[in-house]
Amino acid sequence: MDPGDKRLAAAVVMDDDGRVLLVRRSATERFLPRAWGVPCGKLEPGERSEDGALRELKEETGLLGEIVRKIGESSFVSEYRGREIKNWQDNFLVRPLTWEITLPEPDQAYLWLPPSELAGAGIDIDAYNLDVVRQALTNF
Repeated sequence: MDPGDKRLAAAVVMDDDGRVLLVRRSATERFLPRAWGVPCGKLEPGERSEDGALRELKEETGLLGEIVRKIGESSFVSEYRGREIKNWQDNFLVRPLTWEITLPEPDQAYLWLPPSELAGAGIDIDAYNLDVVRQALTNF
């Protein structure tokens, strides 16, 4: 990994009925505004991926969770101030320990969807996030 690369962690949260939690990003987000996806974000310096996934889950939804297992890895390239940045992401299946969701921005939303309805739910979810969810289903 180059020094300018970013490390991220994602939490694919599944409830006891096998539904997946998706969160819609705020319109004010610089990256993918109003897009739907799984809770995810950049790791803090020295932070383990597992801890980062759970921290991002809490920051983005207010939920506490427990890592079930690592389900895969993903990567993508983004651009920041004219520079190409490589993003390396560890993806985890997470079991929720709490259920009251609190979103940080009023224009955000969340859904619990059965995996069979993800692609046809009429929501703006990109292929990258769909692939992350598929990793969880493949390794469920």
